[in-house]
Amino acid sequence: MMNHPRRRSLLAAGVMLAGAGLAVGLRPSQHMSDALGIPDLEHLFPKDFGGWQVDASLPVILPAPDVQAQLDKIYNQVLARTYVDAQGDRVMLSVAYGGDQSDATSAHRPEVCYPAQGFAISRNFADRVQVSGRDIAVRRLMSQMGRRSEPITYWVMVGDRVVTTGWGQKLAQLSFGLQDIIADGMLVRVSSIDPDMARGHRVQDAFLSAMGPALDAAAASRILGRL
Repeated sequence: MMNHPRRRSLLAAGVMLAGAGLAVGLRPSQHMSDALGIPDLEHLFPKDFGGWQVDASLPVILPAPDVQAQLDKIYNQVLARTYVDAQGDRVMLSVAYGGDQSDATSAHRPEVCYPAQGFAISRNFADRVQVSGRDIAVRRLMSQMGRRSEPITYWVMVGDRVVTTGWGQKLAQLSFGLQDIIADGMLVRVSSIDPDMARGHRVQDAFLSAMGPALDAAAASRILGRL
């Protein structure tokens, strides 16, 4: 009987060979964004919903110039907002959209971007969040820089599929490519300033649960994945 490491190695080799064949022989030509349109993130995500609203009193903290320059090369649009509820809880929403999720422009994950900005990642694990009837696979992180502790929840969309790993992203790209489709993609991240990781993630879950019903069907499919 074949052991698990060998099966994983053969699967990885198969994916790489299939990807190489796709790159050389198939070369997808149809951009998903041409069919669906490029979303306007400012309008796609509501500013006021379920007791949460944009906190206009806080300035948006932009990435360092070198990080921003890299983001501009990868993404077509980036949205950054801070929301607050009646209890004073705050959640930062950051969304990055790219019309081409090929390897050269695939979404960059927070566990890579945060350390590049000086944060240390102390926890990184898979989890699930219930939003608008969807059981969304997410990744949870805990990051620190000096006295700032920032729990993070995020997921990546490739087309209408949620992925949370590099392999998952490549497999989704390959699947769409075999249909002659260049998928678009979106990284959705919520975070909060809280030394208590579990509490921070609970607040983020409450925020996402409130946001889901405020999205129309088309927006929900692009942000949360298909039902």
